[in-house]
Formats: sequence, C-alpha cells, structure tokens
Amino acid sequence: MSLVVTKNLSKNYNGVHALENLSLTLERGEILGLLGPNGAGKTTAIHILLGLLKPTSGEVEVLGMSPLKDRHKISERINFSFFYTNLTSNLKIKETLNIYAKLYGVKNAAEKVGSLLELFQISHLRDRAVGALSSGEKTRLNLVKSLLNDPELLLLDEPTASLDPEMADNVRKILKKIQNERHIGMLYTSHNMPEVEEICDRIIFINKGKTIAQGTAAEVTKTFESKNLEQVFIKIVRGNLVSEARP
Repeated sequence: MSLVVTKNLSKNYNGVHALENLSLTLERGEILGLLGPNGAGKTTAIHILLGLLKPTSGEVEVLGMSPLKDRHKISERINFSFFYTNLTSNLKIKETLNIYAKLYGVKNAAEKVGSLLELFQISHLRDRAVGALSSGEKTRLNLVKSLLNDPELLLLDEPTASLDPEMADNVRKILKKIQNERHIGMLYTSHNMPEVEEICDRIIFINKGKTIAQGTAAEVTKTFESKNLEQVFIKIVRGNLVSEARP
C-alpha cells in the first residue's frame, strides 16, 4: 500500500486555483520532492495531506485513509517539520518535547528525547527556552519533534533552510539513514536544488497549482534539456510554464 495517493487533487479559493489536478503517489522507503516557486501550491498540498484543509475536488488517501475523516488515526503514524512552525517560546526545550511525547504516546519518552537531542546536536540546550534559540536551533528542534513518534510518513517543508552548510549536510545524512533503516516515506520540499538532487528519489515540479514535470532528477533534467535542477527551476519560473511535461 502506498503511503500517499492523490488523484486530480484541487483546491480553489474564490475562483483562484491554489492546486489543480495534482496526482501523485509516495511509497514506503521513498523520498519524494515536491518542488516549485513560492505560491506554487506546495503548502496547500501538505495541509490537505494533514487534514487541515478540505480539497475542492479530487481524491486523497494517507496510509489508506481519509485525512479528513480519519485524521486522529493518521496523526498517530505520521509527523511533520515546517520551517515556519513556531513552538511555544516560553517553554524550555525539554518541556516542549515532553509535552509532544505525551501527545504522541511515546514510550520511554525520556530516552527517546535524549537520543534525538544528541542526534541533532542540541542536547546541551535542553534547559534553554525555545524563544532564545537561533533559527537553526529551532529548525533542529522541529526535526526532533517530528521524529518522536517514529512516523511511517514524514512531511518536511524546507528542513534545512536556516542551517549552515555543515549542519545541513548532517541533517541530510540523518534523514537518509532513517529512511534506509526504518523504510519510512518522506515528502520533501526545498528551494535548494543540489540538496534535492542529493536526497530525493523522485520529484514533482508544480507551478501555479499545476504539475509541470515529474520523475527522477535525471529524467526531469533531460526533459528540460538542462544541466541540473536549478536550471530546470529557473526555466519553469521564468518561462511561466503551466502545461504538464513528462519525461
């Protein structure tokens, strides 16, 4: 069973298409890149998968269930890390993670929290208030939170955006290790095209809510007669491309 399946998924706001006929599958053990410029529809798609938005039309299944009807059941088995998520600023790191561990029903929570803090190199900050963290430290805290319940599906929106190159490399290695060891699926958004080429097994480009291209990075690059995904990205945005192109 695929972790995520959408068919002709659309979301309209007062006649404006935020997402139009998005069809995708995400398999276990796969990292799928959902790419596009700001306003392309990536966040809308993720919010639909989380059950936070109701689609205007189309079909969507997460873990074989409806994100709207079965949101509670799904939430026990998935998690997310968003670059723009604000955790409670006046709580300490350890307090924040303990709250989430209880919400997720994490067994051996203290051990789990400790190991993840160590993995993302912020264990020395456990007694610091969240509001006093740097943007990079907050990003790593969000990643720790997202892995507390050992999710089968991980939704990652710009997971390395505020990290320095060395730490971003560490995070990519951690995510690949988790993917290989636990065979989980990840939906991955990023504007860092070299990063996408490194970590994603397949990609889908969307622009103005429409699917432009999908396949492996090599297939999409070949379709657009480009040297790399960064050139593809620029061609899509500057060319105002909205018709679907498949490798």
